[in-house]
Amino acid sequence: MPRSSPSPIITDRAEFIDALHLLARGRVLVQIGDGGLGWALDGAPVRFCAPTLTSYGLVDEFDNPEGFPGVRYYRLTERGQRFAEQAWRAWRRRSLVERALVRLVG
Repeated sequence: MPRSSPSPIITDRAEFIDALHLLARGRVLVQIGDGGLGWALDGAPVRFCAPTLTSYGLVDEFDNPEGFPGVRYYRLTERGQRFAEQAWRAWRRRSLVERALVRLVG
């Protein structure tokens, strides 16, 4: 029986929610090179959530003819858009104190 690969862990939940929120607003996730450190969103580095976004099929690569050579561009999939809306609503329902704690501890 083949083993399935483990589910990606959301290392930094606040970064994950922030990324989903920006992507839902039309921002683009970019990857420069093949390393895990070359991700950015809206000009800021994305340190942890890019593998989770791609593994769950929440973002998908698209061709950007106006982009730079060697840079890969990603935007939310339809599934990702629905998930982002649900996640943002759930995040906003949490108390300010709880959201602040999640930002501190990941």
